[in-house]
Amino acid sequence: MATKWNVDPMHSEIGFKVKHMMITNVSGNFGSFNASAQTMNDDFSDAEFNFSADINSINTGVADRDGHLKSDDFFNAEKFPQLTFRSTEIKKDGSELIISGDLTIRDVTKKVQFSSEFSGIVIDPYGQIKAGFSIEGKIKRSEFGLTWSAVTEAGNIVVGDEVKLHAELQFVKIV
Repeated sequence: MATKWNVDPMHSEIGFKVKHMMITNVSGNFGSFNASAQTMNDDFSDAEFNFSADINSINTGVADRDGHLKSDDFFNAEKFPQLTFRSTEIKKDGSELIISGDLTIRDVTKKVQFSSEFSGIVIDPYGQIKAGFSIEGKIKRSEFGLTWSAVTEAGNIVVGDEVKLHAELQFVKIV
């Protein structure tokens, strides 16, 4: 029988970084998201992961930039309010899990791959069984229809195409 897990949003975060003016990174996160996992074993090597994030919860610390990211120039939150991920394959590579799956942004679905450090399973002070993961990956935003760009007079690209994704996820076992 498969074990089911739900994300603990109080102890989890989903973030990203993208080059700005090709000299620094701008970071952001999604404040509202949901994730679940289902597995037959305690090392999660056969897990099925599902994830969704609310585009309107994007936060880079600058309200005007967040509004631009929610607009049709980028995510078009009004028409496409969620981004989703569904795993299709898990491979164990030493202590890492390589999580492959389908990422959908703006109704465009692409195969992506994330590397994950599985930190183990513990029982918290309230008796809940928890599992922890640190996940990283990269995507090209242009492959998902996020193609807005500008070039400065000096020829610098304002927003880079490569987006680095990172997540710290703590799951709670459903009993």
